[in-house]
Amino acid sequence: MNILLLLAGLGLILAGANLLTDGAAALAQRFRVPEFIVGLTVIAIGTSTPELVVSVLSAIAHNSDIAVGNVVGSNLFNVFVILGICALIRPLALSDGNIRRDIPFGLGASVLLFVLASDKLLHLGAADRIGRGDGIAMLLLYAALMGYTIRTAGRDKETPTHAGHDSETSADTGTRKSIWLTAAMIVGGLAGLVFGGELFLHHATVIARKLGVSESVIAITLVAGGTSLPELASSVVSMAKGKAGMALGNVLGSNVANILLILGVSATIHPLAMGGITTLDLGMVVLSSLLLFIAAFTFRRRSIDRWEGAIFLALYIAYIWYLVK
Repeated sequence: MNILLLLAGLGLILAGANLLTDGAAALAQRFRVPEFIVGLTVIAIGTSTPELVVSVLSAIAHNSDIAVGNVVGSNLFNVFVILGICALIRPLALSDGNIRRDIPFGLGASVLLFVLASDKLLHLGAADRIGRGDGIAMLLLYAALMGYTIRTAGRDKETPTHAGHDSETSADTGTRKSIWLTAAMIVGGLAGLVFGGELFLHHATVIARKLGVSESVIAITLVAGGTSLPELASSVVSMAKGKAGMALGNVLGSNVANILLILGVSATIHPLAMGGITTLDLGMVVLSSLLLFIAAFTFRRRSIDRWEGAIFLALYIAYIWYLVK
């Protein structure tokens, strides 16, 4: 029964995220907000909404293991599984924006997370934690990066790399829906996210305790995999439509939002103790971003090839095996 209720909660989260994103995109188009800004803000954050809901509710409940583990696991799932699968389907070409902006931003955010959460290792404190001051700084940095990204995207006139769906999606969702329907979609989406998040979080915790598995491991594996489904679905659909850039931008934008926005909000609500999240877990997040950085700057083809996708998947399998053995 707990598993069924867990899946029901996840279904509400995914449905709510879809409704909220579509409603917000329709509202933005009604007020003539430029499409690329909608992609970089509304849709980028929309695909990360499940992670946001789970981590924020966990922070409110003082359950830091799930709040942090959800972000750590989601970022690893995004790079190693989603990009791994997409690269096996078709090599992922890297745009100038990916190389100049998105991949360095992702690596910088990963290193920042490692530094902020490794107080004992760096002799900065008695316990590993992300404090309120850290959370506020992360939010300010995210706002600055978004502002920079919007300015450069507008100047370069390139496809928004942070969009979780293709441009057709934002156009379709905003086709002159009535203001009442748009409002209903936004309110319904928020309701689905809140109730689904509470249901999902409660039963994930119950399952972890019954199985004798730490909540941090459940968060990194089960919770993170579930909340990353929007990114997985939108990336695979983008690949099927021949829009590899969308699949790559979806992951890169989501990873930065996960760290700076989601953990920033969560830590501002309540300081996050690392608990069962280890230096290895944080190091794997840095490694995933570093491998993308190496692929971008050391190979002439400027793409993530099939053999690199296979390596990503193998690394993820080895890491999960280490966690659950």
